[in-house]
Amino acid sequence: MASVVLAGGGSAGHTSPLIATAAALRAVDPQIDLVAVGTARGLETRVIPAAGLDLELVDPVPLPRRPGADLAKVPFRLRRAVKQARAILDSHAADVVVGFGGYVSMPVYLAARARRTPIVVHEQNSVPGIANKVAARFAAKVLVSFPDTPLPGAKLVGLPVRRNIAALDRAARRTAAAATVGLDPDGPVLLVSGGSQGARSINTAVLGCRDALLAAGISVLHVLGLGNITEADVDVEDPGTGAKYRPVGFVDEMADAYAAADLMLCRSGAGTVVETAVTGLPAIFVPLPHGNGEQARNADPLMAAGAGVLIPDAECTAARVSTEVRALLKDRPRLTRMGELARAALPGDGDQRVAAAILDLIRDR
Repeated sequence: MASVVLAGGGSAGHTSPLIATAAALRAVDPQIDLVAVGTARGLETRVIPAAGLDLELVDPVPLPRRPGADLAKVPFRLRRAVKQARAILDSHAADVVVGFGGYVSMPVYLAARARRTPIVVHEQNSVPGIANKVAARFAAKVLVSFPDTPLPGAKLVGLPVRRNIAALDRAARRTAAAATVGLDPDGPVLLVSGGSQGARSINTAVLGCRDALLAAGISVLHVLGLGNITEADVDVEDPGTGAKYRPVGFVDEMADAYAAADLMLCRSGAGTVVETAVTGLPAIFVPLPHGNGEQARNADPLMAAGAGVLIPDAECTAARVSTEVRALLKDRPRLTRMGELARAALPGDGDQRVAAAILDLIRDR
């Protein structure tokens, strides 16, 4: 029986492609032994078991950004985590290790290298993180989601996303999806999400132009983020147009949200960029202004194709959002064209391509 260890955690950006890849592997070989490696800190402790995957934990080894006592402890913490990872690889007789980045991947990469286990690196962002930069130097295969990602030997395969999203027929599911999220399928719908944690600038701008959007007949499904929704966030309906504003903390089934929407206002994390692209959902991206600039770079392929609109975070005001949203939703031919261009801009079968690369390595052993 083939055995694959998948490393990734901390955020949905790492766990979502891991879960999609695992599902693609099981679709090809239901008997394959799969185990995910994460830490007790991340959401992997919830989402990995919920996806039906076994989860093993190693100690987290975050890399402090500033010199100090914590930085001095990194070598000792890393050595301990590598030892833990090596024990996991040995206990599962791992044939291949697949890493999706984040600090949990580093000890697994190093343990695999010491054990001479082939490594597949998958980088979801246009700008790679440090763990994948290091592992790309000795990995058997380096796979990326976006063109021009600066990693040696990188091959563009796309981002693994769940099949129910990659194969989503938004038009066919529109009526049922709108009913599920509580909106009218016959009127224009704006989907708003700043990711699982929400985004303050986006939330503030949308609340500021909510009434103007409703008065224009535009319904809004606003995913505020679980930590941001309060008792004051209630449904609002415009008495003249019948358009509704629906605030929620989280959406369990994003396929319904995508199918119900005509346009999305969102951050440009890799998962969101690729999911909107493969579903043909036109989007207005507001990149996170922090980090190493990967969110702005993630949106580049869609911007270059004319398949999206970008608003810098500092310019994400109620007035700007209202103007952009109303203009786009009035221009149906442009929306249709944006969706078509988005579908063509990025691969939609990343899960299957990554699974094929892993299985090729197993067959070659």
